[in-house]
Amino acid sequence: MAGPVSCSAFRRTALVLALVTGGMPAFAQDAANRSATRIASSQPAGEVVLIPNRVIYPGETIELAALKQVTLIPGKHKPDAVATLAEELQGKIAKRTLLPGRYIPAAAIRDAWLVEQGAAVQVFFIAGGLTISATAVTLQPGSAGDLIKVRNSDSGKILSGTVMADGTIQVSAS
Repeated sequence: MAGPVSCSAFRRTALVLALVTGGMPAFAQDAANRSATRIASSQPAGEVVLIPNRVIYPGETIELAALKQVTLIPGKHKPDAVATLAEELQGKIAKRTLLPGRYIPAAAIRDAWLVEQGAAVQVFFIAGGLTISATAVTLQPGSAGDLIKVRNSDSGKILSGTVMADGTIQVSAS
């Protein structure tokens, strides 16, 4: 009959099984568990990345409190097209469910909307010294730089315009 398994041996076995089956981000170790799997001091430190520490649902704003730092095992690199830095994640909106312990694909996050669908906005057409402004209703949400459709409140005509940083819409001649 086998004797009791030590906790650190159990953790190492669980980590190996999780890595092999894809249950956690490949080659990541939690900063809190670093003592259980010591890295030799002669090896360079691994890259530090951020991953969710709880489920983040679609439409939820990503806060730094919902993320944890992990250190990649030396010699291993994060996959391409994943967001792992605080500047890439803070204040962004999840497009889909983000699971704890997994990398966050760059395609799974977006900027917060500056204008919501159905909001009344100012629309500007600027050509040389001529500026025309009107009130319109957005037909879709958008962030700064997004091309969205709006309906002119007076004429009912649908226009396409670019969302500006101040929340107004700039249209061009078509």
